[in-house]
Amino acid sequence: MINFANPLFLWGLFAISIPVLIHLFNFRKFKKEYFTNVSFLEELKFQTQKYSRLKHLLVLILRILAITSIVLAFSRPFIPKSNSFSNLKGRNIISIYIDNSFSMEAIYNQSHLFDIAKNKALEIIDAYSNSDWFHLVTNDFEGKHQHLLSKEQFKTMLKDVQISPNYRNISEILKRQEDIFSLEKQSNKQAFIISDFQKSTSDFEKLKSDTTVHIYLVPLKSQKRNNIYIDSCWLDKPVFRVNSNVTVFVRIKNNSDESYEKVPLKLVVNEKQRAISSFNIQPDEEISVPVTFRINETGIHNAFFEIVDYPVVYDDKLYFSFNVVDRIPVLIINGNQPNNFLNKFFQLDTSFYVENVNQSQINYTAFSKHNLIVLNELNSISTGLAGEIKKYLQQGGNLLLIPSKNIDYQSYNMLADNINTLKFNYIDSNSISVDKINFHHIVYRNVFEKNDQNIDLPKVFKYYKLYSSSLIRKDNLLQLINGNDFLAETQSYNGKVFISSVPFDPQWTNFPRHPVFVPTLLNIAMLDNFQNNLYNIIGKDFTFNIKQIEMSKDDVFKIKNDNDFEFIPQHRIYENQISFNTQNQILKADNYNLMYNNKNITGLSFNYNRAESKLDFYSAEDISNIIKSSNLRNCNLLSSNNKTLGEAIKELNSGLQLWKLFVVLSLFFFLMEIIVIRFWK
Repeated sequence: MINFANPLFLWGLFAISIPVLIHLFNFRKFKKEYFTNVSFLEELKFQTQKYSRLKHLLVLILRILAITSIVLAFSRPFIPKSNSFSNLKGRNIISIYIDNSFSMEAIYNQSHLFDIAKNKALEIIDAYSNSDWFHLVTNDFEGKHQHLLSKEQFKTMLKDVQISPNYRNISEILKRQEDIFSLEKQSNKQAFIISDFQKSTSDFEKLKSDTTVHIYLVPLKSQKRNNIYIDSCWLDKPVFRVNSNVTVFVRIKNNSDESYEKVPLKLVVNEKQRAISSFNIQPDEEISVPVTFRINETGIHNAFFEIVDYPVVYDDKLYFSFNVVDRIPVLIINGNQPNNFLNKFFQLDTSFYVENVNQSQINYTAFSKHNLIVLNELNSISTGLAGEIKKYLQQGGNLLLIPSKNIDYQSYNMLADNINTLKFNYIDSNSISVDKINFHHIVYRNVFEKNDQNIDLPKVFKYYKLYSSSLIRKDNLLQLINGNDFLAETQSYNGKVFISSVPFDPQWTNFPRHPVFVPTLLNIAMLDNFQNNLYNIIGKDFTFNIKQIEMSKDDVFKIKNDNDFEFIPQHRIYENQISFNTQNQILKADNYNLMYNNKNITGLSFNYNRAESKLDFYSAEDISNIIKSSNLRNCNLLSSNNKTLGEAIKELNSGLQLWKLFVVLSLFFFLMEIIVIRFWK
């Protein structure tokens, strides 16, 4: 159906009456002429009158058509499209998303996709009037992009947009745009998304059909590129120890249809190359490459793996950091005498510094200096000791509780209530075996080559029945065949409590002589030094904690790298810990250090997100099919074909304009009138 932008001009059709009146009344004056041959004049008069009437009628029709075409041209007729805004009234709010992720560095027709996207954005805003409002969205989600802008302000802000390590899903972008639209209720809301529509970030299934917002997708063509990249890395064991070998596994992925052979992989630690390896990888394959090196010194180590692969290079390095301690301090509080099994274990491993004290000679002020406190076969636990243990756990310490043969249930359970852990009930004298081992617990993770529950496990001759009178967070490390706990772990404040249901005594169990005893005790003692986060991902909010240190009023914490970049992180102190938040201030992949008073406190490593390393994209045809199959009525693919993007948008906003056609028709009719008058004799 044809609509009119200026329907009042249709009153001009009454002008058709002017040529009609002129042709109805012939105002020309006639002269009389005398001829001798009257019959000839009658025949001539008849023929002339016949042709004259036909000519005048044709001129009249052409004039009527010409006037009608002029009137219709001024009334601005158009054919509205089903997905246009031509039937909407009010001011337009146009939100434009520019994809500025790493994948937009690709080249198409000798131009970067990112530059093409910015030019597309300019074409879009030029299709609107100066009275409309505009909104700019990028992957950075910056505060300055949360406001409505004029056309000139938008152009100025667009110049400052740069490629960013951040990436966003399409659903996140649309949610950001809808937040701006919610500020203006009575407006025409149009959202444009300009992107290469990488499959890893295009979550079309999460888009919802909202008729109040019209979404237009502007896909940019990207050339298929091959890419080999370092995806991640992890340790073969959770602890680094000095003068020992450690193996780091590196996951490599091949996003291409080509195979590669003998690709070099380099490991650099503290600016020195420590290992080099190579790998072969098939098309669309991922492999894990083990790299082994030796730890020669203690302290913080900053490292990275590197491969060489062009043209995509941002994912060719993976940074990570780790800390190697000299000796781990362990405090053993004995009930009567030291345990031979415990002492023999710690004496054989030089990684530990062990202090044995009797329960009557405890120095409570030294608790915070130890990574692990062992309560070894105490008959009873005093209220003073229970209170200090609670403080120690609040500071993030770890406790191993080994009961004696004759415990004071009341004092033990008073401690359990104080630190919210398991209580001791009664002694079960039935012989039984350990039936299950929790391979997923951090203590046993990577200890066994394969997770086989049929392995030989310790036997128990008698044990304490453990229970809880309240809801607690508990993990079973070793479980008896009847479902009771043999060795369990509970979370207590900022620390962990490991509870054994037996004394380490051959009359109760063969656990101290069993092969599983050594890795169990080793990993419990080293728990505070586990490398939980080798690295972090840029763009994700990152918070980390350290134990409280002595601080002065003048000095501040700084996070810095070796390239003179530094900033003061946000931090707060609570429960004897210091919590830090980077607040997304780190935008470059690198190794960083947390410094205080010119002292290196800990290492921090940040890497770019690998979500965009898989270079698979949706084509315009794919997107069109997805829109149809998902029934997204408010979502349309914007394809300009042979028109500019601005012309396509104008056509969308105002429908198919016909006024130019009627201008041409009016000129044609006037031309035909002149031809008829001039050449019709």
